[in-house]
Amino acid sequence: MLPFAPDARHRPTILVSRLAEHTHNLHADPRAGFLAVDAPDGDVLSGQRVTLLGTFEPLDPSPEDVRRYLRYHPDAERYLMLGDFSFWTMKLERLRYIGGFGAMGWLDGAELDPLPPLAAAEENALIEEFGRRMGSAGGAQLLGIDRYGADLKRDGIRRRFAFDDARSDTETLHAALEVCIQRHAD
Repeated sequence: MLPFAPDARHRPTILVSRLAEHTHNLHADPRAGFLAVDAPDGDVLSGQRVTLLGTFEPLDPSPEDVRRYLRYHPDAERYLMLGDFSFWTMKLERLRYIGGFGAMGWLDGAELDPLPPLAAAEENALIEEFGRRMGSAGGAQLLGIDRYGADLKRDGIRRRFAFDDARSDTETLHAALEVCIQRHAD
């Protein structure tokens, strides 16, 4: 089990120690399967899950990459200060999605996200807007937002708020964020 944050293209980004055995394994053979599960009731077999198949690559992170990761995992800042940790991101080849009983399928990595990612400045502006509007009410924090949904943290639990459909422009993203704010304001 390993904490991750999605990058702007929805690929998992991990922060690992250069001394760890799994990091040595990534250098020897970067192919990997990466399982992400949403099982709020603890039953992983009935929850939604996706297995990502691909190869991990070392990432020379931009300042925005680091800020994004730390929004998802603020405690990771202490690991960055050690100087021993490095970022890796997965280049997706295929994924297997299971949405529950009878809802499953394969998707090629190139099909995952046909829309261009949000620019970091646009995502940051939406996060600031959420923070201004929500304040301390509701206790929800917007970790990240993309054209398909928003990642929220409330009471220490990270949840995905999926939009009804993809949002291809700023106006529709603001409208989706408004719905998100209304649902999480209480």
